[in-house]
Amino acid sequence: MVSKKDLTEWGSAGMVFISGGMAGHYASLGMSPLQWAGAAAAVLGSVSVAVAVRVWPSQMKAKAASRD
Repeated sequence: MVSKKDLTEWGSAGMVFISGGMAGHYASLGMSPLQWAGAAAAVLGSVSVAVAVRVWPSQMKAKAASRD
């Protein structure tokens, strides 16, 4: 059975892969500096989501354990 956690982790990893692939594809076609900045922001944003998905549950568990 696939859990919600597995879906979010794989979905965020897919988002990083797709945004990086699209940025690379359009970079090979030629982009302006503004488009480069947008592509970099998209890739960094998707990496941030992937990190947040993996880190936040651990922090919430640690906070809950410290309260007990």
